[in-house]
Amino acid sequence: IVESVGEGVTDLKPGGHVLPVFTGECKECRHCKSEESNMCDLLRINTDRGVMLSDGKSRFSINGQPIFHFIGTSTFSEYTVVHVGCVAKINPEAPLDKVCVLSCGISTGLGATLNVAKPKKGSSVAIFGLGAVGLAAAEGARIAGASRIIGVDLNPKRFEEAKKSGVTEFVNPKDYDKPAQEVIAEMTDGGVDRSIECTGSIMAMVSAFECVHD
Repeated sequence: IVESVGEGVTDLKPGGHVLPVFTGECKECRHCKSEESNMCDLLRINTDRGVMLSDGKSRFSINGQPIFHFIGTSTFSEYTVVHVGCVAKINPEAPLDKVCVLSCGISTGLGATLNVAKPKKGSSVAIFGLGAVGLAAAEGARIAGASRIIGVDLNPKRFEEAKKSGVTEFVNPKDYDKPAQEVIAEMTDGGVDRSIECTGSIMAMVSAFECVHD
């Protein structure tokens, strides 16, 4: 909830509801104006910055010693100070205890599927990693109308929960003596139409690339 706004902030008011986002948007640079990128020239993730852009200083301190900002949001604190481009306005009727998960995991996976992968209705999609981001990616594939959504994860306990997000089939790489991409290619007669990698693992990225049909 916005407690107060600084000088020059015009599109937020105290009492408004927002979600913090660590990939901020200045709304002016070439990336912000592009439909294909959100890597803002001004507010992209920078773990080394630790200060506010306007004056290069921190807004936090303890016993006179500065505490630095973490990836532009510092969300482990109950109160924080962020650049206006690092919050997104939301409907005040949305319950904060539920909508709080939307800032990162849900929007990341859903957005990657609907805005970037853009699977066609009736298509097949493989999703590598069934954590929060992967489940959201599966939900995006379901919304898009994919007919087969293959979830890939090393943890079999995630499979049952993934069904609720639209996953129709499962592959645990541990269960096979050949790479997951070969298993998926056999399951789909040559490979899937789209794949979405949600783990950050280099090996998973290779599998995700190779499991898509020619």
